[in-house]
Amino acid sequence: MATTAAQAATTSTSTSALTFDIVKKCSTTKARAANLTLPHGLVETPMFMPVATQASLKGLTPEQLEDLGCKLCLNNTYHLGLKPGKDVLDAIGGAHKLQSWNRNILTGMFQMVSLLKLAKITEEGVRFLSPHDGSPMLLTPEHSIEIQNSIGSDIIMQLDDVVHTLTTGERLEEAMYRSIRWLDRCVGANKNPDRQNLFAIIQGGLDLNLRRICCEEMAKRDTPGIAIGGLSGGEAKDAYCKVVNHCTDLLPKHKPIYCMGVGYAEDMVVSVAMGVDLFDCVYPTRTARFGNAITAKGVLNLRNNCYRTDFGPVEEGCKCPICIPKYKGGMGITRSLVHHLAAKETSGAHLLTLHNVHYQLNLMRQARDAIIKDEFPQFVKQFFATLHGGDKSNYPEWAIEALRAVNIDLIEEH
Repeated sequence: MATTAAQAATTSTSTSALTFDIVKKCSTTKARAANLTLPHGLVETPMFMPVATQASLKGLTPEQLEDLGCKLCLNNTYHLGLKPGKDVLDAIGGAHKLQSWNRNILTGMFQMVSLLKLAKITEEGVRFLSPHDGSPMLLTPEHSIEIQNSIGSDIIMQLDDVVHTLTTGERLEEAMYRSIRWLDRCVGANKNPDRQNLFAIIQGGLDLNLRRICCEEMAKRDTPGIAIGGLSGGEAKDAYCKVVNHCTDLLPKHKPIYCMGVGYAEDMVVSVAMGVDLFDCVYPTRTARFGNAITAKGVLNLRNNCYRTDFGPVEEGCKCPICIPKYKGGMGITRSLVHHLAAKETSGAHLLTLHNVHYQLNLMRQARDAIIKDEFPQFVKQFFATLHGGDKSNYPEWAIEALRAVNIDLIEEH
């Protein structure tokens, strides 16, 4: 097959508001480490983006998020458009000032699937009833961009026609083609292309042919970056991997690729191997509110009674603000204390949120370092060995097969 323009082997892209320079490519997989420069600073990829839905990351202050090394977080266009509203955003000068955050922001209409029970989608846009007061509302591609222009986010997402991941048939094809048409309307509506980067979103469900068509059409629009959407909605992991691997094969190699709604550690590591640069998910903050700590050896539910007298750190060797000792000869926050707090005090969720967000950010930093050293396959193997206690029989089959497709054999004997 002839190489298309979308598959050209360039290693960088640049617009007035975005520069994407690939620092190093893995010699085995499709993983790459890159420098993504946006209006509010450098983002080193691969990177996990914490979700600050309503201009706030639940349980953390902006200063704490900055101290964790986060350079790019998410806001939700729909929520900010309703409250505080476009008038307040315009008056204060955008979400960066509203939330006292001088680093990068990405916005999009991430709630659309959850609204589908209330929504009627036509070519004009999405009609639905406000979950706040039940009033009828219309969201068009143009209006979604207008709100994001007021928010002032560094990356803005197109409005797309989202269907459930397992949808098939005519409705799936209709949604994919409509998303392409809506991208054109979003491009035309963006008043700030010199400082706000509009990303296209690839749709097509689990149909690889529709995904191919969408990748080819979106690549023609030459947006600064591209997202893979419509996944993480209950599909089997092997199906997810086939779609992601297929899309990264087809998408431009010199642009950032963002896989929407992905946040489990295994999913991110495998997706980095398949060529994805950016991820987001509410998982690390949401699971913290249930007393769960994400660690390299798996998730610990610190509400369990076995941790009542466990005076070790949440994770041995972790450098997050709660695991490191606060004074000479002392200890960090113990599992026992979190167990004590998790069921009754909001401070328990706060502590675990700090730990979990640090874990996610640090995991991607470790992946980046391994790519730059050209040791990424070794990193992946060590990650799975640690997570599963060295027992290869516990490795998920979907991960084994997905990594084989990019030249890593998890179960080979050395």
